[in-house]
Amino acid sequence: MADRVYIFDTTLRDGEQAPGYSMNLEEKIRMAKTLEQLGVDIIEAGFAISSPGDFESVRAIAAAVENVTVASLARALKKDIDAAWNAVKEARRPRIHVFLATSDLHLEYKLKMTREEALERIRENVTYARSLCDDIEFSLEDATRTDLDYMCQVVQLAIECGATTINLPDTVGYAVPSEIENMVRYVREHVKDIDKAVISMHCHNDLGMAVANTISGIQAGARQVECTLCGIGERAGNAALEEIVMLLRTRQDALPYETGIETREITRSARLLSSITGVKIFPSKAIVGANAFAHESGIHQHGMMANSRTYEIMTPESVGVSQTSLVLGKHSGQHAFSRKLAELGYTVTREEEDRLFAEFKKTCDRKKTISDKDIVALVESTEETESRIWSLESFVVNSGNHMDSTACISLRKDGKVYKDVAIGTGPVYASLRAVEKIIRHPFSLDDYQLQAVTEHRDALGEVLVKVSDGSGTYRGRGVSTDVIEASILSALAAVNKMLGGKGGGMTSGASASSMSFENDMLMDHTDKSVD
Repeated sequence: MADRVYIFDTTLRDGEQAPGYSMNLEEKIRMAKTLEQLGVDIIEAGFAISSPGDFESVRAIAAAVENVTVASLARALKKDIDAAWNAVKEARRPRIHVFLATSDLHLEYKLKMTREEALERIRENVTYARSLCDDIEFSLEDATRTDLDYMCQVVQLAIECGATTINLPDTVGYAVPSEIENMVRYVREHVKDIDKAVISMHCHNDLGMAVANTISGIQAGARQVECTLCGIGERAGNAALEEIVMLLRTRQDALPYETGIETREITRSARLLSSITGVKIFPSKAIVGANAFAHESGIHQHGMMANSRTYEIMTPESVGVSQTSLVLGKHSGQHAFSRKLAELGYTVTREEEDRLFAEFKKTCDRKKTISDKDIVALVESTEETESRIWSLESFVVNSGNHMDSTACISLRKDGKVYKDVAIGTGPVYASLRAVEKIIRHPFSLDDYQLQAVTEHRDALGEVLVKVSDGSGTYRGRGVSTDVIEASILSALAAVNKMLGGKGGGMTSGASASSMSFENDMLMDHTDKSVD
């Protein structure tokens, strides 16, 4: 029987720390539940001491999941450990993850302590953590640049003090596979109590070696791997969960190890991460990229028609990519639409399905051919409309290269329709200025991204925005074959989040204010402040 490798997912901690990947509480809980469904063994939910928001998100995730260990990171300090424990203690399977740098470089310049002082810090804090929780992980930050004999001293001490998992991270992505293998084997051979703990790998991708180094660690004896969906993380990121898992599954001849991952959930999980963060998956990304199972070359196509194994070493279905030939269009019924949602991995209520089907029909009136990408875009762009305050009723925009753009926007709220007109240097500018005038709540546009979701001239345009009002930043997504409509819808999605706890706008005595943009946002995405 194959050896079991445990998947420690740190998407919500190390991954979320990367610029552009921050998530709010609701998004983190949704992502955690998806990771649980994917089958990860441990979720590192955050760094509880870092902020009140991080503490609350770790505690909420601990309460939200049932069949997975929930960990919180903590420095080797009592206050960090207390915060971590208080955040995870309600989890069915809590873990405290304590770390301390052990390389001479970090000890001298960052921590300003000697090796002996570091050992005492480890002794005191790992022992304290174990007095609170039975599941303790200890990480030797910058392990790959730590003296091996000193590393063994640290590992032995941590185990004696109660650590049940020992993590040997390549914190700065410095190592090559042979060095990882030598490090793990050296620890296994020179630490007398190493059989009392699980060895873990946490590899960064600064030199593009994260997955290779992780696999080398497994081959040398590590049985836990720390990774993230799509390899997100600080700097160049972490080892990618999907690549590690599919390597172990596809190359059983060379890597006879198993995980608990339900691989058919991989693509859906990656799509959700992209939807939540607004960061598009690179088309050539291994396993989950749009081109991972695409073949354009005539030679490749010929081979695929003869036998798919000529150019595909794994099946698309194994990672949740549909190969169905079911074609949807304006003549399709809701039954076919429902089946397509199921094939794409979506489980929705009848009310949600009715709403999505109505949006689908609108798209069919604008497009001749509907692809899976169109359906995915519709689902992801309309998931947050259940709690909407404002919705788009209608819009008319006049624009040209020798005139100021004019937008007449009608929005619906509580059964009533509100209308206003605004002028701007471009159609998007004018439209969003009219929205702001109607809701009577000033906001600034911090980011605007427009991209095609599908191909051809009638492609769906997807707009991702970030808006702020001085009290927070809010994301919105809009999808339409009309990029002006997509822009308005994305702004409304963000506005509804912004106003969700503020009475929905239209407050008495509120005055309309205007947004300032240097130029039309389709030409210049740099926002100025609200007047």
